[in-house]
Amino acid sequence: MAESPPGNVRWLLVFWLFVLSAVSFLDRVNISIAGTAIASDYHLSQVQLGWVFSSFLWGYALFQTFGGRLADRLGPRRVLTAGVVWWGIFTALTAAVSPKISAAVSIFILVRFLLGAGEAIIFPASNQFVSRWIPTQERGVANGLIFAGVGAGAGSAPALVTYIVVHYGWRWSFWLSALIGLLVGLVWYFAARDTPEEHASVSASELAHIRSGRTLSNSSPSGLPAMKSLPISWPVILQSKAVWAITLSYFSFGYVAWIFFSWFYIYLAKVRGLDLKSSAFYSTLPPLAMVACSLFGGFVNDRLTNRYGKRAGRCGVAVFALLLAALLLILGSHAASARVASLVLAGGAGALYLAQSSYWSVTADIAGSSVGSASGFMNMGAQLGGAVTAVLTPVIAAHLGWTYPFLVAATFSALGAVAWLVVDPSHVLAHAKQTS
Repeated sequence: MAESPPGNVRWLLVFWLFVLSAVSFLDRVNISIAGTAIASDYHLSQVQLGWVFSSFLWGYALFQTFGGRLADRLGPRRVLTAGVVWWGIFTALTAAVSPKISAAVSIFILVRFLLGAGEAIIFPASNQFVSRWIPTQERGVANGLIFAGVGAGAGSAPALVTYIVVHYGWRWSFWLSALIGLLVGLVWYFAARDTPEEHASVSASELAHIRSGRTLSNSSPSGLPAMKSLPISWPVILQSKAVWAITLSYFSFGYVAWIFFSWFYIYLAKVRGLDLKSSAFYSTLPPLAMVACSLFGGFVNDRLTNRYGKRAGRCGVAVFALLLAALLLILGSHAASARVASLVLAGGAGALYLAQSSYWSVTADIAGSSVGSASGFMNMGAQLGGAVTAVLTPVIAAHLGWTYPFLVAATFSALGAVAWLVVDPSHVLAHAKQTS
């Protein structure tokens, strides 16, 4: 009798993580599109606006490890649901700040910081889901799909937010984002479960397929994840050369990515001289490239990993992607034509996202039951890089011109590629814990 093919419940839930990822990025980048209108209403300079942008990233970065540990303890279903409710509240509160308040800038900074703290759980919790639901041979594609949501959310923001700002005012873009998030979170709560063993719709063949490639440590003999097992200690995580190398590389990744999320729209409008509609159109190109390259990078990641091993699939793809991104950033920043520059720089953003699934797949592979903690620590590096970008980019541009922020980003991208050379994906942290 032929063996029945595995079901697709895991992929339906991964798709919903894609949607959650898109919503989270819509919530965080809408302010960069509405930034010009906000700066006009509140009489903010670009440097002050940069501090508002970066306050989100500081909250997002500082709560990564806490959010990851929370996902390890409580599971991705409840943690993500609570997170989405939090996002909705603070996204709406962003639009509630009155321009008549003398401390409006400080209130903006506080609200965006707290929004970032709530959004810190999205990707560590998603990676905890991946470690429980997705066998290792499919993790590149799964993470590629989840992080394609980053590009989808950021890519939908320019057209959607610009339309709302023009027709209804910038505050409505935040209220609508909050409502969408709450609806999506409600669907996630009723559709998801923390483990495939708990989900009534998972067939026996799909469960067997998941268990065959699951790398969670300390599993029970029946294959059930040891949900109440103690997480790997922080000393074990922090003694890992791979964790530190990936975190430093992800700092570079975040530095580059957040130039596009925070400043690219303003760069096209104010520096390259494109009108509102052209800026909105061309600023969608980097997110679209991120979507395509995140999916393609995940596919290539899995194919090379399954054929040549994780060193080639996970690490090799990341090194190539980061070096290619550095080259395209240099070329794009020197292009004379605004449209050519937009296309080449968008290619650089896409090349960067060829590496995205490598970061999250490696942490899911090596961190065992504490993947939320390890990936949260790693993602803290990316968000610190983004926070530095948000503040440093306008400062560099003001003193040296707008070519130099992209050259600095290219340098970081190349350094991020070098860091991957010391990563050993075969070193499993849970094994180090058990033998120590």
